[in-house]
Amino acid sequence: MNNDTPVHPRPLHKAATRLSAAMLFIGSQLLFTAPAQAATQGNLGATSNASVAISASVPARARLSGLADIALAGVNPASNAVASRNLCAWSNTSSKGYRITASGSGAASAFTLANASLTVPYTVQWNQASGQTSGTALTPGTASTTFTSTATHQQCLTGPTASASLVVTITSAALLTMQANTTYSGTLTLLMTPQ
Repeated sequence: MNNDTPVHPRPLHKAATRLSAAMLFIGSQLLFTAPAQAATQGNLGATSNASVAISASVPARARLSGLADIALAGVNPASNAVASRNLCAWSNTSSKGYRITASGSGAASAFTLANASLTVPYTVQWNQASGQTSGTALTPGTASTTFTSTATHQQCLTGPTASASLVVTITSAALLTMQANTTYSGTLTLLMTPQ
């Protein structure tokens, strides 16, 4: 009796199909999941040379500094009272541009000083150069036109020591409405936006 049982070989086409499917799966994983890298990897050796790409960026930023309070005490009401302050306006945009939005402490951000129910208006001007006594008139709560900064340091510690002028004026007509020996006060808020 012949005990040799015939061996039927496994169909090659099925094995090949499975192998092709596995290779396709692996290939798709490499194609869709491998991260793109700019770095180059080093080889095994006495020395190994590799490199990485480095990049950096910063968003637009601006800074106002060097401001000082303004006190107009005992001024002659026969003429306008004008106070000019040098300050540092810095912007890091390529154009060094910025806009100023000024808001007073009066109703609807009005430029007014007050003592209880007594009020007096004032005006605000901005000049993109330091040492000025006049400039572009600002409207309460409204962004100005674009100015250009000459500051090279965010606090003007190097380069120009100031890069803008803030000018506050109370007209003679307004001064003549003020009550004698009474201090009127308020707050002026300046918002600088890089452009």
